[in-house]
This record gives sequence, C-alpha cells and structure tokens, in this order.
Amino acid sequence: MIEKISSVPLSPGVYIFKDAKEDVLYVGKAKNLRNRLRSYFQKSAVLDARKSSMVKNIRDFSYVVTGNELEALVLEANMIKQYKPRFNVILRDDKNYPYLKLTINEEWPRLEVVRKIKKDGSLYFGPYVPAGNMWEAVAFIRRNFPIRPCKYSFDKPMSPCIQHQMGKCPAPCAGLISKEAYMRIVENVRLFLQGENKELLDELEKRMERFSEELRFEEAAKVRNSINNLRHIWESQKVVAPELGDIDVIGFYGEGKETAALIFFIRNGIMIGTKDFHLKETAGIPTGELLHNFIEQFYAKEIIPPDELVLRQRPDGMETLTAWLKDKKGKKVKIIARPKGKKLELLKMAEDNAGIIFKSREKTGIKDILKTLKERLVLKNVPRSIGGIDVSTISGSESVGAFVYWDEDGFKKDMYRHFKIKTVTGMDDYSMIEEIAGRVIKNLGEKLPSLVIIDGGRGQLESAKKAFDESGIKSAAIISIAKKPDRAFALSLDKPVDLEDKTPSSLLFKKIRDEAHRFAITFHRKLRDKRLMESPLKKIPGIGEKRRLELLRHFGSIEGVRKAGIDDIAGIKGFNKKIAEKLLAELGRKQ
Repeated sequence: MIEKISSVPLSPGVYIFKDAKEDVLYVGKAKNLRNRLRSYFQKSAVLDARKSSMVKNIRDFSYVVTGNELEALVLEANMIKQYKPRFNVILRDDKNYPYLKLTINEEWPRLEVVRKIKKDGSLYFGPYVPAGNMWEAVAFIRRNFPIRPCKYSFDKPMSPCIQHQMGKCPAPCAGLISKEAYMRIVENVRLFLQGENKELLDELEKRMERFSEELRFEEAAKVRNSINNLRHIWESQKVVAPELGDIDVIGFYGEGKETAALIFFIRNGIMIGTKDFHLKETAGIPTGELLHNFIEQFYAKEIIPPDELVLRQRPDGMETLTAWLKDKKGKKVKIIARPKGKKLELLKMAEDNAGIIFKSREKTGIKDILKTLKERLVLKNVPRSIGGIDVSTISGSESVGAFVYWDEDGFKKDMYRHFKIKTVTGMDDYSMIEEIAGRVIKNLGEKLPSLVIIDGGRGQLESAKKAFDESGIKSAAIISIAKKPDRAFALSLDKPVDLEDKTPSSLLFKKIRDEAHRFAITFHRKLRDKRLMESPLKKIPGIGEKRRLELLRHFGSIEGVRKAGIDDIAGIKGFNKKIAEKLLAELGRKQ
C-alpha cells in the first residue's frame, strides 16, 4: 500500500478506498492526494475510532486527479451519491425537492411544478419541503391569477379547453386575452411567489378602482375577492422577518453515535418548509467536517442554494465550499457562522427542533418496533431492512412485478426495482410472484433485505418460498400480507397474524406492502398507457412520436382523429394534405 502511495501525484483530486470485495468504503477529496493518502497509514497518524476501523478494512484504493480543489469537491459529491460508502456521512434521502417554475422566458409564460433545476431563464421558487404548502400556493394561484396550465405551443389558434370554461385559464391559445393583459397576470404571480405583498396589493387595488370607474363592476368584484383572499393567506403564512430574504438555517443535535440535522427554508422572510435528517455513525467526527459533508451532499441535489447559510460554526474548507455554492447559484452565497440577532434566534430554534426530533425518534423506538415484529412472526433475527414484492396485471396483459426497499431511515428509492413478467402468460399470480422473487434475489444478491413481504396470502408465500429455496438464500425471512382483513402469513406460524390492531408494527407492515402495490400499479399503468397511445398510430408509416402527440393533443383521442376531416389534420403543425389522406386511409382500414 505504501509503495503504491509513493507513485500518487502531488495534485488535487478524489480518492476511493475499497475492501477485499472491491466494495467502496470511503470517498474523500484532497488538495494533495499523496500527502492525504499517506496520512491514513503512517504509524504516527492520530485517527478517530471510525477512521481507524475503516483503515483496518482497506485493501486497495484508486484516485482521480482533478484540475483544482473545486473540481475535486464536485466529483466527490457525485461519487458519494453514486456509491453511498458506509464510512462517509450519508444523507439517506434520494428525493429531489419540488420547486415552482415560472417560465418567463416563454412568449406566454406558465407555472409548473418541477424537481429539476435548469439554467433556462425561468424563475424558480422553493424548495417546498414538505410539498403541502406548495400545492396550496398552486391552488391559490389557479383560483386568483388564471395563468395557463398547459405546455402547448401557440403557433396556430386552438379551441379553448375546459380550463377556460372553468375560469382557470384566459385562453391565450384562442386569442381571448391580449399579451399585455396576460403578462400582468404573470407579473402578479411573480409578486405573490416572491412575497412582494405591498407591490401586489397596490397593483390590484389600482385595477379594482379603474374597473369601478369604468363601470366594469363584475371585474372589479373579482379583483376585490382576490385582494381579500391574498390578505387571508398572508395572515396564515409563517412570516419570520422580511429583511432576512432567502436563507437556510441549519441546526444539529447529536448524542452517542448519531446526529439529527434540521434545515429551515426561509424565502423572502417567509418559512416555506423544513427538512430533517438522521445521520448515523457520526461519533468522533469534528463539527467542522460534519458541517462540510452535510452542506456538500445536501446542495449536490437539484437545489438552488439561498443567499445565506446560517450555521453554528465555520465548516471545514470554507473557501472551496463557498466557490462551489457560488457556481451552483450563479452568485455569491454567504456562510454565516456565529450569527447574531434574529438569525441566532432561528439557529437556536433549529437546534432545539433537531433535539426534539432526535429524542422523539428515540422515544418512538423504531428498533423496538422491529423487535416486536421479530417476536410476532417468530423470526430468527430482528429485521433491520425490509423489502416488499407485488405484481400487477389486468387479464394477463402488461403483467409486471415490483420491489421496494425500507430500512430504519425510511424507503430507499435507489433500491427499488420493477420488472416485466417474462415467463408467465395469462392470469397466474402464483407463478408471477415466483418469477419476480427469483429475479429480485438475483438482482440484489448480498443486498437483499433481511425480511421480504409478499403481497398476497399463503399461496403467494409458498410460491416465493420456491424461489428462495432454489436460490439457496437462507439469510432472508419471507412473509405475506393478505387484505380484507389485513393479516400476515409466516412460514414459522400455523395461523395468520392479525394486522387490524393499528399497532406500530402492523402499520409498518401495511405501509411497506402498500408502497410495493403503488409502485407495481404505477409501472403497469405506464406500460398500459404507452401501449394504448402507440396503437394504432405507431404502426402507420410517417407518423412519428411528435406527430402522434400533436394528433392526440388536437383531437383528444384516436376516435377524434378518425372523425376529423383531411383539411383539419392538414392544418396541424407538421402535417400536410398528403399525410392526412394517408393517415385516414390507414385508420379506416382498422375500423
């Protein structure tokens, strides 16, 4: 190992430690790769218990040289997200949080919910965590500021859709609103989302007065109602302090080997959401290092950093971290350590709440729930991880299987799997379960959870057992859960276990079973909808995906296309009379 290190360059980069099985143990970055690697293996090295344990498991390493420290940070964040090494501090949350996107770069802007940020000239508002406040804001905007919800291009006039009839869209597609009037609506949406209350209120009151002077009393009444609704919703918002602008406040609370982290998302002085994290194996990690790792991993997601981060102390590598955050945001991001005044109050509140979450988790006792599961089902071991398997089919069509994964930190989406049924035809639920169980075992290998739940009764359980027996896997237990009434079947029990008692262990079982069912149904519907959309248009030469979408958008269904005239079809973007005649001839043969 020492000989290999001597050939490592004195350059910035990322290093990867691996164990005897070639699994990644740890990913780190360094300003000087050779010196950093050497520091782990010198006899005089002072390592905390966690790093000492890691070094004992290291059998090999690799590295990637980068141009500078900033590039190393970016690469490190991506690799940690990819490998999830057990000796790195891992944020066990693979979700991208929702934002509201106002497409001011388009001729007729619209508002949509997105989970990915692009540098496309649009305005993004968020993140909204949890998403409840965001959907309330969307519903309010739809009621009071009718901005178009569709994504259609308006190259040619279209007929107004049902959203216009419901009063939720002014139908710019049909030319029923002027560009000037529509952009006023867009501006009001912007002011509302940016929390510029006074400006929005002044603008609306002026409009109401103008409508009244012009004797347009019905329109004046609508604006008056919007003003009243705005005042009501602003009263219900958690206004912290308008002068704070956009900040994230990060509080930590730790005991023993674990730490709870909590973020307050404050935008335009308004609390728009909070998010907590449970960090494992943090004992011995210096606070500066922990803060750096947390910030790096959290903002490596699809998240726009705020203007300021408020923390208890400076994270390690401040200079590189702030340069990276600036690159992500497009302008400078301040890291405020040891804040004062209102920011200090918020930090204390975040830390207090992190402590409450830490202790409530301890009190709720997920470990106690898992011990109860072991006892109720007479399992050999406490299940630290649980999988769920379900199949979905309609009359044997588009049959699919799904697998979901849960551990003490919640559902792990990166471990989810879905499969198309390959070996079974017709309605044979037992054989489908056996196939999917076998493929899950083969796909996950050693990462198979310690307990697997099958959606179904004893018959489905026996089918899954066949797959486990054939694979030789004995480390995982299997049970099944049937509905109406909810009850669990275990191989170790003669009678089913009642799950209608609403105890925490029963609720956990049903939650995992229901998630597997949801995941299977979603995949099944996706395949079914794809098949329905493809048939019969996909089989017609010259009708590609863009033309199919334009046809279905314009006419609503295959039947609507069949009933259309040649001139109607020829008038759509991308079509002409010759294509229209060929299309109707092909569809006619299928009638």
